[in-house]
Amino acid sequence: MTALPSGRNRVRIIAGKWRSRIVKFPAAAALRPTPDRVRETLFNWLGQRLDDLACLDLFAGSGALGFEALSRGASRVVMVERDRGVAAGLRASAKALDAAGLEVVEGEALAWLDGARERFDIAFLDPPYASDLAARALAKLPPRLNPGARVYVESAEPLPPSAAWRTLREDRAGAVRYALLEPA
Repeated sequence: MTALPSGRNRVRIIAGKWRSRIVKFPAAAALRPTPDRVRETLFNWLGQRLDDLACLDLFAGSGALGFEALSRGASRVVMVERDRGVAAGLRASAKALDAAGLEVVEGEALAWLDGARERFDIAFLDPPYASDLAARALAKLPPRLNPGARVYVESAEPLPPSAAWRTLREDRAGAVRYALLEPA
């Protein structure tokens, strides 16, 4: 991993019980936290409170989306992260926040989906942009979703149309494209 310049390996929680708290994560070139402006828009789309919802942060990275969900009342968040050092950073942040209801899984996201049995109300998909992981994860995700579930997807390019998903909202901020989907 290549280190990022100093000061970039932190994100601020926007709202909820941990409002304005800083979450630190290891310096790694592959980590690209969802910008504050995009997270604000996402949680406006979802509703400010996520009380008693179960959330999946499938390519957790910095954990910005999962920690924001917990801060806003989610009862459970599962963060899946393949990088051992980044997963350790997520656990350290969880400990610093005294985050109840959080499980950090160190492993490959698609393999985890294959073996998972739990169902979720919201799933966050923010995989590496230069990959086909978003489309592959979307193909495996429906059995892990509760009725009425929403899925947030972040990417560099628009997702190809799919008969399996309906786009509820979408937007762009700089190089970041993001959308809120539901199963069709």
